[in-house]
Amino acid sequence: MNNLEFILERFSSLAWGTHLLVLLLGGGLFFMLYSRFLPFRYFGHAINVLRGKYDDPDDPGEISHFEALSSALAATVGMGNIGGVAVAISMGGPGALFWMWISAFVGMATKFFTCTLAIMYRGKDSSGQIQGGPMYVIEEGLGKKWKPLAIFFCIAGLFGPLPAFNANQLIQIVRDVVLIPNGVIDAPTFASNLIAGLLLASIVALVIFGGIQRIAQVASRLVPMMVVVYVVSVLYIIFSNSEQIIPCFALIFEDAFTGNAVLGGAVGSIIVVGAKRAAFSNEAGIGTAPMAHGAAKTNEPVREGLVAMLGPAIDTLVVCTMTALAILITDVWRTTDADGVTLTVNAFNSAIPYDLGGYLLIVSVLCFSLSSLFTLSYYGTKCFSYLVGAHRAHYFNYFYIFVIIVSSVASLTAVINLVDGMYALMAIPTMISALILAPKVKAAAKSYFSRVSPEEPKKAVQ
Repeated sequence: MNNLEFILERFSSLAWGTHLLVLLLGGGLFFMLYSRFLPFRYFGHAINVLRGKYDDPDDPGEISHFEALSSALAATVGMGNIGGVAVAISMGGPGALFWMWISAFVGMATKFFTCTLAIMYRGKDSSGQIQGGPMYVIEEGLGKKWKPLAIFFCIAGLFGPLPAFNANQLIQIVRDVVLIPNGVIDAPTFASNLIAGLLLASIVALVIFGGIQRIAQVASRLVPMMVVVYVVSVLYIIFSNSEQIIPCFALIFEDAFTGNAVLGGAVGSIIVVGAKRAAFSNEAGIGTAPMAHGAAKTNEPVREGLVAMLGPAIDTLVVCTMTALAILITDVWRTTDADGVTLTVNAFNSAIPYDLGGYLLIVSVLCFSLSSLFTLSYYGTKCFSYLVGAHRAHYFNYFYIFVIIVSSVASLTAVINLVDGMYALMAIPTMISALILAPKVKAAAKSYFSRVSPEEPKKAVQ
């Protein structure tokens, strides 16, 4: 391990201390209990909002509820669900998935609160455009004296959503599935990775300079397609080995409380690994999703909070679980030394005949990663705009493209620790502001559900 990798590893370890687990998991649990499980009781209403039943084109904002969720999912349903789950199992064993589930359940409540606040306390950037996100929640909801906390969030937000992990893993899978097996290259080289990075950077640049509307349009087309291809592929693996489903779930639950599979009984380490990977998977409490949902066309903050709540259910409870089952069922986590997305590739190749597994996965990964790369740029741009002015926001995209190129030749360890550490720092102002303003969300929810149709369970907010 070189000096840079060591520094980033220490940074990530310090950032993800017990204090942050208490803030994320404890804060999410508080939101669940404080709201009396309100988001979960209105799941059907959330679906209706997502379907456009309550859309009004004259409402303030830039994109629809569906586009907002697609944009947020485009950043979360990506390498965090394919490469990230593989990393979690490699580092923490099967039990890490259990703690990802726990993080997702409390994360649903967290997203309801944070994304409701993103609409409730929208502000305006230096050009007068309506914007949402934790920095505006802090400034508009808590007052100007809290602005240093908003600045702290935005500084961390310049680095947490960088494309490092997604670009690194996308290039890795293209190399391992396409280039090396077909004799284009014999082994990974600096030159081949750099060329791939330059090509990827060019594709991303074509989209991200068009702003959130172009990103949302592309994401709303890519997300449904990528989910279908990936889900069908994984379901084939799971049901082709259906006799292994129950033993795999048993292993997950057993290892979650023993840590025997990988860490030799270090349950605390498994919880940390699971929480980290869940944060990277669904971003609940980190503060990125509120920036996407804050752009939604609506005058009802609670509606967007309900839509945002669907995110962790889709990306962690469904997609991450399916990925984990594919890896565990095929037993590649025991039989190979691969890590990251290569471990998932091995699972697909071992279970899907005619060498189709790797190619089906690469189609999914291309959609997952590209959609993530598009949306993550928007988050960094929003933070940069808050710090230096909207008229300079586009300069961040040049830095973003540069990072894609650098990430193509960087080590996976360095990339993961940089992103993890910055995500941890982003969570601190996001969760603090949401906890302080939680009574505002509860009051808004009570008001909103007193006005919805009679068939809605109004008693949930009493």
